[in-house]
Amino acid sequence: MQREAMEFDVVIVGGGPAGLSAAIRLKQINADLSVCLIEKGAEIGAHILSGAVMDPRALTELFPDWKEKGAPLETAVSRDTFRFLTEHGFVDLPNSILPGCFQNHGNYIVSLGQVCRWLGEQAEALGVELYPGFAGAEVLYAENGAVKGVATGDLARARDGSPGPGFQPGMELLAQYTLFAEGCRGHLGKQLEARFALREGVDPQTYAIGIKELWEVPAERHEKGLVMHTAGWPLARDTYGGGFIYHYGENLVSIGLVVGLGYNNPYLSPFEEMQRLKTHPRIGEMLEGGKRLAYGARALAAGGLQSLPRMDFPGGVLLGDDAGLLVASRIKGSHAAIKSGLLAAEAAAAALAAGRAHDSLTAYPEAFRASWLHDELHTARNFKPWMAKGLLTGSLMFGIDQLLLRGKAPWTLHNSADHEKLKPAAECTPIDYPKPDGTLTFDRLSSVFLSNTNHTEDQPCHLQLKNTDVPISINLARYDAPEQRYCPAGVYEIVRDAQGDNPRLQINAQNCVHCKTCDIKDPTQNINWVTPQGGEGPIYQQM
Repeated sequence: MQREAMEFDVVIVGGGPAGLSAAIRLKQINADLSVCLIEKGAEIGAHILSGAVMDPRALTELFPDWKEKGAPLETAVSRDTFRFLTEHGFVDLPNSILPGCFQNHGNYIVSLGQVCRWLGEQAEALGVELYPGFAGAEVLYAENGAVKGVATGDLARARDGSPGPGFQPGMELLAQYTLFAEGCRGHLGKQLEARFALREGVDPQTYAIGIKELWEVPAERHEKGLVMHTAGWPLARDTYGGGFIYHYGENLVSIGLVVGLGYNNPYLSPFEEMQRLKTHPRIGEMLEGGKRLAYGARALAAGGLQSLPRMDFPGGVLLGDDAGLLVASRIKGSHAAIKSGLLAAEAAAAALAAGRAHDSLTAYPEAFRASWLHDELHTARNFKPWMAKGLLTGSLMFGIDQLLLRGKAPWTLHNSADHEKLKPAAECTPIDYPKPDGTLTFDRLSSVFLSNTNHTEDQPCHLQLKNTDVPISINLARYDAPEQRYCPAGVYEIVRDAQGDNPRLQINAQNCVHCKTCDIKDPTQNINWVTPQGGEGPIYQQM
């Protein structure tokens, strides 16, 4: 079947804060512009996962009256705590010695998924055409090589790729400019970086995985507005990461662990480390008598300013976490995503008003470099490189960088790729993780159940192996198959025959929560994450 085509002034791929804010600003500038936004989740917000403490600065630029409009920023931060953990003890650092990036006065604890649902309502009211359940599966190019739009994924292909019953080809969405806002490690963004050499002359991007649970706790254990960040245990001192515990809403607690994907021990399991965090006596007591409501996981870009790609190319731009615009030292990206959406929309609207199309929106990166967002990223640029040197050294040196030098050190440290960091298993010590108790700690499969993840089984696997021999000949032989542990959803499994021989990699793609960790951490970059059928994956309700 031939694909049908629709034409718009602007097509936006991704219904997160970056894409939605871009769509809204375009219509604010010119209500006559035709703007289409597609989102691979079943609904706006379905695939959105973040801690999340939100700085409202960019939202205020988009909607100065966001409070009157009913934006779901309802729990202001009332108390900030930064806690260094040992296995059984802790030390709380006085706020007076904490760098400003770790302080949250004036911020709000939110469900970012709910914020995106609200932004979606505002966009629709302005006339943006929203199409949730449609994944951007392919970039379309004009004869001169410029991006001219995207194609959505086909529906009802069989596992072998052939058209199945009810097959429907994807649709071509053509635009004068296409904005890519897919989130961290975007499937199309990765292709665009390669085609247009957008990463030439910059550091590799570095990443972390964030694993989060949402709990409802007894009222006497809830301190509305409390923001607690932790460092140290359960992670080894040479492993970047830390925990977060946010009390908000009606007796809700978001608890999670961020683990940098530059770790070197292939036996490390971010999921199991998150479960261990909850067993600390001063963490577990917050959850005592509570009920776990939801679970999810997502990679986040953490490299900072020196790892940003060029964000413009003929016919389009990268927005938000698709470009790596997250301020790792603050553990915040939503304000950066919204700001990038505003800047890109203003550049695109001006170009369209001038009668331009399919060229490079150079005004977007120029405006970014002149913005407060660039200043914020510049101040924090050495955070991830310092923390990659270990907890104690990194904390000391970044503290000096921020408190004494105010982020204006005359040097910039550099990042290296996460997938190059794993050591051979023979050089590392296995980690003995305790079995889950089903009350405070849990296994992967019961956790995935709470993410409401679903994929049709009879479809091409969206986790592609470039070489099917590598998982056994290299990953298992050299690294003891780390994909079994870095995946937070139990997707990858080494299975053997009845005699315990002939190992093979089994991919349980139905479990995938779209975190993209496998695409990032696989040591040979043999795993390629592509979009499954639109509307599939997790459906996060309050994350």
